[in-house]
Amino acid sequence: MNGVLREWFNPSLTGTTPDYRFSLANERTFLAWIRTGLALIAGGLACAQFLPPLPVRHLREIIAILLLVLGALVALRAVDHWVRTERAMRHGTDLPRSRFPAVLAVAVAAGAVVIIAAVLVQVF
Repeated sequence: MNGVLREWFNPSLTGTTPDYRFSLANERTFLAWIRTGLALIAGGLACAQFLPPLPVRHLREIIAILLLVLGALVALRAVDHWVRTERAMRHGTDLPRSRFPAVLAVAVAAGAVVIIAAVLVQVF
C-alpha cells in the first residue's frame, strides 16, 4: 500500500514519453472523475443538511454517508487510474481495464431508486 501512495504522489515517469495529447486526455479524464467525486460529496452534504427527515429512521443520514463515502472512493480511484494509465502509455502496454464506471453507475442508480421509494412513501 505504501508503494501505491508513493506512486500517486510521485509517479515514476520511466519509459518513453507518450504523445502529449494522450497525457492531456488522461489528465482530463482524471479531472472529470474528480468532478464526479466532488458532486457526490456535495450531494451527501446537501442530503445531510437540507433533506427533511424521511419515513425510515436515519435514512437521510445513511444516504448522506453513502454519498460521501462514494465521493471519496471516486476521488481515490481517479488518481489510481490516472497513474496506471500514464504508466501503461509510457511502457507501451495495454491500458488498464476498470469495472469501476459500471459499479459506480449501478450504485448511483440503486441510490436513486432508494430515494425515490423514500419520497413516495412520504407522499402517500
